[in-house]
This record gives sequence, C-alpha cells and structure tokens, in this order.
Amino acid sequence: MRLHLIDLLIIAAYLLITVLIGLYYRKKARQNKDSYMLGGRSIPWYKLGLSDASDMFDISGTMWMVSLCFVYGMKSIWIPWLWPVFNQVFLMMYLSRWLRRSNASTGAEWLATRFGKTGPGVTASHQVVIAFALLSCLGFLAYGFVGLGKFIEIFVPWELVRDYVPFVVAPQYVPHVYGIVFTLFAMFYSIIGGMHSIVLGDMIKYAIMTVACFSIAIIAYIQLQGKQLAVPEGWFNPFFGWRLGLDWSRLIPEVNSKIASDGYSLFGLFFMMMAFKGMFASLAGPAPNYDMQKILSTRSPEEASKMSGFVSIILLPIRYSLIIGLTVLGLLYYRQMNLTDSTGSIDFERILPAAINNFLPTGLLGLVLTGLLGAFMGTFSGTVNAAQAYIVNDIYLKYLNPTATTRQIISLNYVVGILVVVVGVVLGFFAKDVNSVLQFIVSALYGGYIASNMLKWYWWRFNATGFFWGMLIGIVAAMLFGFFIPAGNLLYFFPLLFVISLAGSVVGSYATPPTDAAVLTNFYRTVRPWGFWGPVHAQVVAGDPSFQPNRNFRLNMFNVVLGIIAQLCLTILPMYLILMQQLPLLITVGILAVLVVILKKTWWDQLSAY
Repeated sequence: MRLHLIDLLIIAAYLLITVLIGLYYRKKARQNKDSYMLGGRSIPWYKLGLSDASDMFDISGTMWMVSLCFVYGMKSIWIPWLWPVFNQVFLMMYLSRWLRRSNASTGAEWLATRFGKTGPGVTASHQVVIAFALLSCLGFLAYGFVGLGKFIEIFVPWELVRDYVPFVVAPQYVPHVYGIVFTLFAMFYSIIGGMHSIVLGDMIKYAIMTVACFSIAIIAYIQLQGKQLAVPEGWFNPFFGWRLGLDWSRLIPEVNSKIASDGYSLFGLFFMMMAFKGMFASLAGPAPNYDMQKILSTRSPEEASKMSGFVSIILLPIRYSLIIGLTVLGLLYYRQMNLTDSTGSIDFERILPAAINNFLPTGLLGLVLTGLLGAFMGTFSGTVNAAQAYIVNDIYLKYLNPTATTRQIISLNYVVGILVVVVGVVLGFFAKDVNSVLQFIVSALYGGYIASNMLKWYWWRFNATGFFWGMLIGIVAAMLFGFFIPAGNLLYFFPLLFVISLAGSVVGSYATPPTDAAVLTNFYRTVRPWGFWGPVHAQVVAGDPSFQPNRNFRLNMFNVVLGIIAQLCLTILPMYLILMQQLPLLITVGILAVLVVILKKTWWDQLSAY
C-alpha cells in the first residue's frame, strides 16, 4: 500500500463533507415530496447536467474503458456504443424535452400521461415498469458495490486491516466489507438530503475528478516525451474495415487472445449490430433510473434538453483524459506494473489501479482515489434516489396511502432508502463478479426494454396492454437468451430478441381497444411528438383548427447525426492531444468548431420553437 497520511486525510475529509451536505440539506429536503425526489424542480440545468455526468463516471466502467483503449487504441471509441453512449444525443435533441413536458415525477407516473389511469392493461403496464426500474436499480447497486470493494482492496490489503476488525472475514468477502463501509456514507447523504444533496455532492466530486484526470493526463504526456508506444499498426487509426486489423503477436501475444475472447475480430459486423441496437435503444428514450430522474427534475422542457447536451460536453473530455493517460502509462510500463492474475495471464482491468499505485505522488494519489470513491458514491446515491421515487411515489402513494402527509412521505423515504441499500448489498454478496451483474442488466433487462419503450413515443395505436406484453415477453426472452448463449455473442441475437418483443407489443395492442381518445389527445397536445399520430392529430385539429403538429422530424434527425459526430470528436480530442497527434488533433478541432456553429443555429436557437 502506498497510501500516506495526507492521502488518508484527503479521503476522510471528503467523506466528512458528504455527511455535512446531507445534514445541511435535511430541512430543505423535508419540505415536500418534489423537493426530496426532484429538488423542487428548482435546480439549474447546468448543475443537474454536471450531476448526471458525474453519476456516469463510475469505477467499474472506467476500468473497462481503460482496458479497451489499451487493446483497441483509437478504435475503442466505438465500443461504448454498446450502452449506447449516443443516447444522450437523442435526449439532447428532442426526447428530454418530450419527457419533461409530462410533469411526471417518475417513469411509471409518466405512463399515466400516455395510457391513462384506468383501462385495459394500465395497472399491469404500471407494475411491469416499476418492476423493471427496481430490478435495474438493485442490479446497478450490486454492480457498483462489488466493483468498489475490489478496487479498494488493491490499495488497502486486508492484511493491514484484519487485526483491527473484531470479526473474521473470508477472503472472497473482503471486497464486500470495503463496499459496505463506503456505501454507508453514500446512503446517509442521499437519504437525508434527497436530490439537493446528491447534486451538490456530485458537483464536488466532479471538481475533484477534473483535477485528478488532468493530473494523470499531464503525467502521461510527460512520460511519453521522446518515447514511442509499442503498439501494432492501425492502433492510432479510429477507422476500421470488415476486420479489426490489429495484430499484437510480436508485442504482447496475450492481447490477441483477449480480442478473440471479446468477439470483436470481425469489427465491421460487430459495429453494425452495435449501431442497430443502439439506434433503437436511443429512440426508446431513457431507462427509469437516475438519468430519467435528473431530466424530470429540470425547471422546463428547454432546460431538460440543455442538461442532456451538457452531459457529453463536460463528461467525455475529462473522462477520456484519464483513460488515455492511464493507457499510455500502461503501454510504457506494463511489464513493471504486474498486470498478471493468479493464472499467469494479463488482466487488463488492472491497468487503472496499477497505474495509479505506481505513478501518482503522495497527495495526488489521495485526490484520485477520492474522486473515484466519489464516482461510486454519486452513482450509488443517484440510483438509490430513483428506487425511492418508484417505491414511494408509484407504490405507496398510488396503492397504499394516496393521502399521506409530507412527514409520512419523507419518513417512508428514509425507511425505503435503507431497505433498498440493504437489498442491493445482499445481492452484491450473491453476485459471482461485477461482469455477471452487468451482463444481467444490459442483456436481460435492457434487451427486453427497447421495443415497448420505443413504440410509446411514435405510434398512437400502441396501448398499455401492448406495453405490458412487449416488456414481459422481451425480458423473459432476453433472460433465456442469456442462459443459453455466451455473453460475448448476445449482441448478435439482438435482432431476434427485438422482433420477439416487438411482436408481443403489436399483438398485445391490437388484442385490446385503443387508449382512451381523451388521454391520447391530451398527450399529443402536451408532449407534441412526431411519428404515426394521424388519427389523433385529426381529432385535435377538429377541436382546435389552429393547432400545429410537430414537423421537426428531419431537423431532429439532422441534429442527431451532427450531435453524434460532435460527441465522437469530444471523445477522441483528448486522446490525440496526449498522444501528440498534431494533424488529427487540428482536424478534430476544426470539425468540432463547424458542428458547434451549425448546432447553435439548428438546435440551441430553436429550443423554444419546437
């Protein structure tokens, strides 16, 4: 362990600050339900955007992205499309605005604006989205909980701690013990202070991470001076053909084995499937998690769009400064960093902690660890807040006690928050590893989510029964796929999964009557979506001939394309900068400047017009 007193003091100071934040906002959070769950819808868009970006900066994901950059070089910028990262562009251009116009508090409450409060399938659709939201929230809690514990164990070996602990801990549960300690701090300030404390905590964490990321990038830049990276031909090129075209056999033969196990050798096919899935996932809008809660917390639909756009701007350059910095250090000194695991093979996810442990001076080491701990705590607290919102707002207030007082609501939020954390921690104990939880979330849950949640925006005939059956059949089919198909091959079965879920959605919709006309016309007038809304549009115009439909489909899609290109430029810009690739850097800056000018006219200046 290289942690010194100053490093420990920095970490302790941050943990103390999180406790004080929760106490400071306790009174404000107790004013009413919206103040607790949504910050009273009074928080400026740039603060919410910074908070949302901060929540996406998790430890486990960053370790994974560093390993990708090491192996695939510039081509690694495409692989996060698996999530897909460009869904933020769709949110920025139009979907955040549509979502915020509903004035709902959660995704489940939003369904009432689309399908009504009564009618065939309404209760079932409401319940399936609550179940989906809670399962995904609990899965993310377990995912982050296990990842944090394994990360801390590298810096604080249990041998240094066990003599001071009054109980015996089996080796396989050491990460869980570390995870519990830091989970308690995250739980305290998020449960006590609600959305206000979460946002302020995220802002402090973001400031720390910015200093840490730039410091690592500068160290890597200095270390690289006068040296050449030992990488295969094509590593510096972000473009690709049908095959990946990277051969590590003369440099680090084990890397070729990782490429084969990842299943990315036929990169062209992999990219096509990834883009296909990503497009439909982005059209579906945000999943019911902390991202959606931040959108619903904004002050207006226009600010919701600004917030979603701000996320990419402040997240990607900072995060990729860290990623490329750690990658450079890993490539220069990987033999000295002891990246091999117990089987003698290279564990590429060790690059992040190994580089931090070997190259950061005292003080900066504590700052970086504090930032990464804050990254966990921010994601954790945002996820807890989302789970609380669904249980309290969509179960307790809807079915059990609709007339609950503010005091009862806030007290229940405290109890629910604690229970959610306990269940998430218990699930973490049963999870085999971080990847097993991640595969469950991405493959099973989100695989069945896409079709139903896409149709709800764009097709008037889609109803609550179709939503329920599309979600249910999709999730069950995805779980079966996950059981029988290796994790690395699941992406290639997405078209079949999508068709199965889509069939359930369409058959379920036509098996029952359409949604009540009054609900549909009110939704159409309020949200103003484009898509297949012809019969509803005719009814609205019959009652109000002055009503103008949303004719911005082409403009929105044009902006989406430009936004995705701009997002890629923001991603690769710090990589070219640290690697001293001057011509590609100038070209990237030029493209980005042109895109900013165009989007200023086609998006920013048009926010209030559509």
